[in-house]
Amino acid sequence: MPELPEVETMRRGIAGIVGGELCAVERLPCPRKPILLSPRVDAFRRRAEGQRAAAVDRIGKRVVVRLASDDAIILEPRMTGLVLTADPPDPLYLRVRFDINGGDHPSFWYWDRRGLGSVRLLSPAEMQQTFGEHKLGPDALALSVDSLRARLGVSKREIKVGLLDQKAVSGIGNLYAAEILHVAGVHPQARCDRLTRKQWTRIVDATHEVLEEAIRHEGSTLSDGTYRNALSQDGGYQNCHRVYDRAGLPCPTCEAPIERIVQAQRSTFFCRFCQRKR
Repeated sequence: MPELPEVETMRRGIAGIVGGELCAVERLPCPRKPILLSPRVDAFRRRAEGQRAAAVDRIGKRVVVRLASDDAIILEPRMTGLVLTADPPDPLYLRVRFDINGGDHPSFWYWDRRGLGSVRLLSPAEMQQTFGEHKLGPDALALSVDSLRARLGVSKREIKVGLLDQKAVSGIGNLYAAEILHVAGVHPQARCDRLTRKQWTRIVDATHEVLEEAIRHEGSTLSDGTYRNALSQDGGYQNCHRVYDRAGLPCPTCEAPIERIVQAQRSTFFCRFCQRKR
């Protein structure tokens, strides 16, 4: 489930490791499906241990720990992963521990209930090959109207589906796409190539508004309880959802019942009166 607000919250939560030295990397035993750890742990250790954490960044839905060697540790939580500095929801699913000498945190962990995520150590060349402009769209927090229209404006796809395309815009997932389109007043099934510039502008403005608000509330912890911030605490934005997972409940704007449809095998929630299909 983690999308840009949740991953940005995790990033901020471990930012205190900057300046510290990575002194140990340990792959922890877990009885569930193993995550992707690349390269193998012995090679990972040789390249990472003894290196200073120079920065903690984010690329889309991934936390990036940049090392003084210019290599980068990419922590990708995908659906059920967390990056933590505190006790996890269940220690059974801890996957990798990183010990830090110096900095504000003695350790941080990658935790993953279902093993869908990954931890990778990439060189600068591998970073460019994996996350260059040809692979990943602009970050949703830095999105402009012109850049979004350039990537989606001629597409015949429905706008909700288009927003989930990480090559078009990086960081938006199913939950926040629904929230963004409600704030923008755009129907999720509207075709990209039929949207007006005014609608594109509303979508970009809503993207910034919704994501920044969600970050302030440290993301959304849904009913499955999986997501936690780096301190293993619930987020708060789930209490602010306008449409997501609210089928049958009143729209906060017009009080009509929120509806649910399926797009690209994902649930979409919207208000047919606030988001009229033109």
